[in-house]
Amino acid sequence: MKFTSLLRKIIVEQSKFEVLSNVYTMPTVDKEGKKQKPKLTKQEFYELLQADPTTKLNNVDLESATSEDLKKVKAGSYVAWIIKHYLNPTTEREIGDAGYKEEVSQAKSTYIEDLSKITNDLQKFIRFKGRIEGEKDLNKLTPSELYDKVKDFSLEKTKASAQEKQEASKTYAHPGGDVVFRGNDWTVVKITDKGQLGKDAACFYGGYYLEPGKGETRWCTSGPGLNWFERYINKGPLYVVIPNNVTGKIGEKTGLPAERYQFHFPDNQFMDVHDHSINLVEYLNGPMNELKDFFKPEFAKGLTTGGQTLFIDNFSQGAIGKFIGLYGLEDLFDSLPETLEQLQIINKDNNNIIISIPPSITRFKDLNFILFDNCVDNAPDYLCELKKLRFLALMNNPKLKKIPDCVNDLPELMFLNLKGSTNVKIPQPILDRAFDLGDNMYNLSGV
Repeated sequence: MKFTSLLRKIIVEQSKFEVLSNVYTMPTVDKEGKKQKPKLTKQEFYELLQADPTTKLNNVDLESATSEDLKKVKAGSYVAWIIKHYLNPTTEREIGDAGYKEEVSQAKSTYIEDLSKITNDLQKFIRFKGRIEGEKDLNKLTPSELYDKVKDFSLEKTKASAQEKQEASKTYAHPGGDVVFRGNDWTVVKITDKGQLGKDAACFYGGYYLEPGKGETRWCTSGPGLNWFERYINKGPLYVVIPNNVTGKIGEKTGLPAERYQFHFPDNQFMDVHDHSINLVEYLNGPMNELKDFFKPEFAKGLTTGGQTLFIDNFSQGAIGKFIGLYGLEDLFDSLPETLEQLQIINKDNNNIIISIPPSITRFKDLNFILFDNCVDNAPDYLCELKKLRFLALMNNPKLKKIPDCVNDLPELMFLNLKGSTNVKIPQPILDRAFDLGDNMYNLSGV
């Protein structure tokens, strides 16, 4: 999946409930124009929806909820899988066989009765995915196959056993921490569990706050008696990066390599064992290069505000600065969601960074505000494809020589700001239409 598609999926997640509800509970029309019954009743849909442990009802009572209340519901990641196996149960009889319809009806009834078991199996799948053998793609598993995969795991466990800890020192797979990447040089563990199991994993991977002198770390999240783990995990997952080739010291308590790193993207913190910040750009462009693409989605998640606004005022610092340093400006535009409405890039650094406005900017059909301050030397013609553009500001760009004539044809453009861009030759049609506000600022609204 492309990163742009991944971001788009994240952004539309909150409307997933409505989409699924419409698909499965609304009547359809076949190719011959005949009206078809919904695939599910509202009651069936609600029961299947709630069987997904990742569904968030947000205190909404589905039975009595208004349409406005239902907008608060966030469908979980596994609802479609649950519905698929309800609508297409495994049966011994084939379509057309005597008794087939009765068998399907009985299978659906049993499925509804067993939804709590499916919820339990999915919870195990989420928690222990890193330790599951063989196929891990849920879409390729039936409910019975899922049960076979997870039946030996227990959700009651809150701490790893001594044997599991010993195994984790070799495989890096510890209850509460999923191995999500295993490359030639590095292994990445992801901790998402917010309960005691996740806390136990964070303590283990950090070495129980026993200090680097003992081959462990000073991460505050690894202190058994500290509450820093809860503060971080509630914002987002913790990643622990461990080298595969151990050549140096080993932790006295964990048996893990003394060289370890902990990443927390929501707080833009990337720490070594001394709890000192590392230069992530240098690491991912250097010794951790094989992790560069793996971590790209984590960077991309935080680039915009609400999927609608991108604001950059520093090319060398912060999450966006790191993204540019790792993946480049062109990738930055390609990774932004198509729902973008406002784009503001201000170069406050003491440098002469000039960006090229890429053709991919035309993907943002709802873009209505553009500000490029001290960072461009060219205004391409394809800006005119942004039909909803209302404000265009190309300020303090001394190398900018002209703007395209077609800017005058943008149907909703109201203001043009070229303050500080003293070398721009403004097309005559724009001058004829515009009301001069002074300092190369123009009202194009016709007032």
